[in-house]
Amino acid sequence: MKVFISSLITGMEAERAAAKHAVELLGHEAITAEEFGARASSPQVACLSGIREADLVVLILGPRYGARQGAGVSATHEEVLEARNRKPLLVYAQSGMDAEPEQAALVQEIGGWESGLFRDVFESAEDLGRKLPSAIYRFGVSHASAPLDPTALRSRALALFPPIERGYYQGGVVLQLALAAGPDTTVLRPAEMEAQSLLDNMHQQALFGRPAIFNRSIGMEASFDGDARVVSQGERRSDGASVSLWPNGDMLISLPVPPAEGSMGFSVVLQENVAEQLAAALGYAAWLLDHIDRTERVTHVVPSVRLVGEHAGAWRTRAEHMASPNGMQVPWRQGEHQEPVLLSQAHQVRQALTMDAQRIIEDLVVLLRRKWVN
Repeated sequence: MKVFISSLITGMEAERAAAKHAVELLGHEAITAEEFGARASSPQVACLSGIREADLVVLILGPRYGARQGAGVSATHEEVLEARNRKPLLVYAQSGMDAEPEQAALVQEIGGWESGLFRDVFESAEDLGRKLPSAIYRFGVSHASAPLDPTALRSRALALFPPIERGYYQGGVVLQLALAAGPDTTVLRPAEMEAQSLLDNMHQQALFGRPAIFNRSIGMEASFDGDARVVSQGERRSDGASVSLWPNGDMLISLPVPPAEGSMGFSVVLQENVAEQLAAALGYAAWLLDHIDRTERVTHVVPSVRLVGEHAGAWRTRAEHMASPNGMQVPWRQGEHQEPVLLSQAHQVRQALTMDAQRIIEDLVVLLRRKWVN
């Protein structure tokens, strides 16, 4: 395993040496900027390439932020931004430090990430050297699984969507989030899939999570569809919400998109409503994955989204609709608007579901809009 060590270099020499020793003690390869040697690329490109090459990033934060680079942030901060949606992170912050304002803001930014990374504090280089080996070892054990196959993972995400039958969705527009989890492994045994505790927790989060994805005034049903555990509300053949979970961590979440008001019989898709439902679906998916796989056997995911609605009309922003609720053009379609969309790099590290959710939502909404409008 290749481990990139990210921190300021000047003033953090002892901590970096301790981290390097911990990595090599376990038989892994440490990637450090000090050992890059002469390269044709700039130090910035070399460091960011080192992160892309690594399997794990160890981030060490002391009191100093460092000089701002061309991107407007310090070199370490830029490494954080590069790693946060691509690589697993082990974060260590020095305890009791009198941090510079920019460094305090960076620590707060990292601390605001809801989940998906290991965080700890250290008092000295020696303390860091004692803590790191066990953390790296636990990471290696929890991620020891079959090799990741991004192409197969992408195909599996698309295969999670059920066929669209004419008249299947009667009640308007439904957003469907398919999430394929990888490497492909068994996360839940049959007995765990049937456990009442799993069902209770899925119901609880669906009703009372922030945001909730189920309507508290509507009853819920539980069933199995093949190997998938399904919890649903309303008619699954209309606009009811539902969650399907497979033993390998794959899931399909369907949520109705609230219709726009005052559209004179036309079904208008509001971009903000789509984004809100996608955010709710992603949040629930991240929670469910953490709930069923606390040791993180799943390291990567492929999210794919589609909007289903035979009689859907124009795509508009809320401001556009309020300005002219009846002045719209409905494009002529043959079903292509219901095809699923994927990110340009379909597979994402699992952490991205929480650490980079906003970017994922923004990009997927843009791709959905292109399908709907064109």
